[in-house]
Amino acid sequence: MQNKDDHHTTSLDLSISGMSCASCVAQVEKSLNKLPEVASATVNLATERAHVELRKEIATERIVQAVADAGYGAELVALHARPRPEAQTGGWHVAFAIVLSLPLVVPMFLNLLGMHVMLPGWLQWLLATPIQFWLGGRFYRAGWKAVRNRSGNMDLLVAIGTSAAYGLSIYMLFRGDLHLYFEASAAVITLVLLGKWLEGRAKRQTSEAIRALQALNPETARVRRQDKEIEIALEEVMVDDLVVIRPGERIPVDGLVIEGRSHVDEALITGESDAVNKETGSRVTGGAVNLDGVLLVRTTAIGAETTLARIIRLVEDAQIAKPEIQRLVDKVSAVFVPVVLVIALVAFLAWTGFTGDWEKATLNAVSVLVIACPCALGLATPTAIMAGTGVAARYGILIKDANALELAHKIDEVVFDKTGTLTEGKPALTALHAINGDETNLLAMAAAIEHGSAHPLARAVIDHAKKQGIAYSPATELRDLPGLGLQAEIDGRQVYLGNQRWMLQLGIPAIELDEQVKAIESDGRTISWLANEQDAQLRLIGVLAFGDEIKPSARLAIQRLHGLKLHTVLLTGDNRRSAERVAGQLGIEKILAEQSPETKATAVAALRKQDRTVAMVGDGINDAPALAMADVSFAMSSGTDVAMHSADVTLMRSDPSLVADTIDISRRTYSKIKQNLFWAFIYNLIGIPLAAFGLLNPVIAGAAMALSSVSVVTNALMLRNWKPK
Repeated sequence: MQNKDDHHTTSLDLSISGMSCASCVAQVEKSLNKLPEVASATVNLATERAHVELRKEIATERIVQAVADAGYGAELVALHARPRPEAQTGGWHVAFAIVLSLPLVVPMFLNLLGMHVMLPGWLQWLLATPIQFWLGGRFYRAGWKAVRNRSGNMDLLVAIGTSAAYGLSIYMLFRGDLHLYFEASAAVITLVLLGKWLEGRAKRQTSEAIRALQALNPETARVRRQDKEIEIALEEVMVDDLVVIRPGERIPVDGLVIEGRSHVDEALITGESDAVNKETGSRVTGGAVNLDGVLLVRTTAIGAETTLARIIRLVEDAQIAKPEIQRLVDKVSAVFVPVVLVIALVAFLAWTGFTGDWEKATLNAVSVLVIACPCALGLATPTAIMAGTGVAARYGILIKDANALELAHKIDEVVFDKTGTLTEGKPALTALHAINGDETNLLAMAAAIEHGSAHPLARAVIDHAKKQGIAYSPATELRDLPGLGLQAEIDGRQVYLGNQRWMLQLGIPAIELDEQVKAIESDGRTISWLANEQDAQLRLIGVLAFGDEIKPSARLAIQRLHGLKLHTVLLTGDNRRSAERVAGQLGIEKILAEQSPETKATAVAALRKQDRTVAMVGDGINDAPALAMADVSFAMSSGTDVAMHSADVTLMRSDPSLVADTIDISRRTYSKIKQNLFWAFIYNLIGIPLAAFGLLNPVIAGAAMALSSVSVVTNALMLRNWKPK
C-alpha cells in the first residue's frame, strides 16, 4: 500500500483476472466504488490492473472479495515487485479447437465451390461438443457470473449465441434434417479463442517497456563491509552501504561515487545514447550499466525510493489512468451488451414473424450476438496509452498521467525558463566591478553571502573565489528572498546581493557604475548587485556579471516547435537584455523578463486566459508555481531526480528538444486512440445491422469479432516504432 501525501489517502493496485471486455471493466469498477472506504477505482483492461484510491484503511480481503463478488479474481500487487516470467497460456486450447473445428468448417467452404461434402450428423456432434462445453466452458462460467451480477459481457454474448446455434443443430439432428449448424458454434468459439490468444500476445508487447524497466535491477549487490566484499540480496542493501560495481555489471543502487572512474550506459533510464563519464563525486543511478572501470559507490537510495522505482511508478500510473476520451467509451460499454441482446431478440422475432423461418431467424440472431464486440471498445484507448507512454519512457520522457498525454497534443504555446532549461545552467563569473576598485573584497563578500546556496550563480561565485585563492568566512543571519536575492550579516553589517529591481526597492542608487552596467547588459550578461550598510545608509559596493552558454540542442528545439506551428515564450528572472540575447539567438518570439517565481505563475495564467493551451518548461525548482499553473508542465531532470511532483512530464535528459518529441508522441498516441475507437465503433455500427438483416453468416461474424480486437491492439503497437527526431 502506498501513501499519497498530497491527497491524504492511501492507494493500492490489484491484478484482476477474468475480464474479457469493456463491460467487465465497468462491472469491476462499479463493485469497487460501492465500498464506502474507496474514494475512486480505475480499471485498465489492457494491463488487467485496478488502481484503488482509499478514503481510509480497509482490509485487503474486503477489496478482493468485492471483486470476487462481481465474478472476477483479484490479487494485491506488491509495489515494484520483480517481474515474473510471463507464459503464453491458452495456446494448446486454440490448437485443439482448430483441429476439432476444421473438419466441420472445410465442407462449408467446399460447398461454396460446388463440392458437396458432408460429415455424418453424429460425427459433427462428436466434434462440436468438446469445443462447445469444454474449450468454450470459460464463456459459460464468465457469462453466468455476469448474469448473477445483473450485467452483461462479451462472454455472455458468445455463450448465448453459440448455444443457440448448437441447440438448433441438436434439434435438427433429432428431426433427421441434414442442415446442421455445428460448424457455426464450433467455428465461433475457435475464432474467439484464437482472437483472445492473439490479443493477449499483443497486449504483452504493449507492456514491454514496464517489464524492461523492472528487469534492470540485478538481484544481488556486492557490498564492502569491515574491509571485506560480500555478495548479498539487493533487498538487504542499506543506505550508506559501500557497493562495489565491476566493469560490465549493472549498478544495483542509487548512490554517490566515492572511488574510481568509469563510463556508464544510462540509455534505458535517461534515453541518453552516449556513455556518461563518472568519477569521484558523481551520482549514479540503479539499473545503469558500468562499462569500463571499477566504482565504489555509497548508497543514497534503496527500494521504492530509487530513481528506477520512481520511473516505473510514473509509467505504471500513466498507463492505468483514463483520459477524458475514455469516459464516452465507458458510457457506451455500460449499455452495450443489453442493447445487443435486445437487437438480437428483435431480429429473431422480426424474421420469425415476417418469414415464418425460425431456423433462419435463430442464425441471424446468433450472428448479431457473436459480431458484437465490446472487447475492442475496452482495448482501444488503454493499449494506445500503454504503447505511447512506454515508448516515450524508453527515450527519457516520463509522462505522469493519461490526461497530460491527451492535453499535450493540443498545446499551442510553449513557455521556457532560461537558466538550466535553454542554457547550460552552469554560469561562470565573467566580470567584477567594484566602486572603490577593490574587486578582491567584492568577491570575498559575495562568496561569504553565497556560501551554502545551491543556486547556479552562487556556485559560480564560490568556484571563482576558490580559483583566486580568496579566503572568506560564511555570512550569518542569511535570508533568501525569492525573485530578489540574498540578505545576510557580515562583520555586523547587513549585506544585500540581488537583482537591480531589488536595489531600486531598497533605494540604492547605481549611478556610479552606470556605464559599466550598460556595457555588460548589452553583451546579454546576468548581473548581481552587492550593497551593504555604511554610516547608517545603504550603499552600492559593486556588481558581478555572469555568462551562461546556450545548450547546443536549444536552437533546434525552438525550430522544431515552430515547425509544429507552436508559439514560444521566454520567461525569466534575468534582465531584459540578457533575455533578448538568448531569445534572439534561438528565435523565440516573445520575452517576459525580470519575473519573480510568483509573477511567472501569474504570467502563465494570463497566457491561458487567451484561450491557449499553455505548456511550461522549467527546472522543477524555482519554476514550481509556474509549472503548476500551466496546462501541461515539463520539468527538466538531471537524470537522478524524478520526484518533480509539480510537473506532468519529466524529461530525464536536460534536453529541450524532448519537448517537441513529447508533443509528437502525444499527437501520434491521440491519433491512434481516435483510429482505434473509430474501428471499434465501425465494426459494431456496420456489423450488427448486417447480421440483423441476415447478411452475415455466424462464422464470418465470429471472425469479424475476433479480428476487431486484434486489429485495435495491433494498430496501437505501431507506436512502438516511434523514435525521437
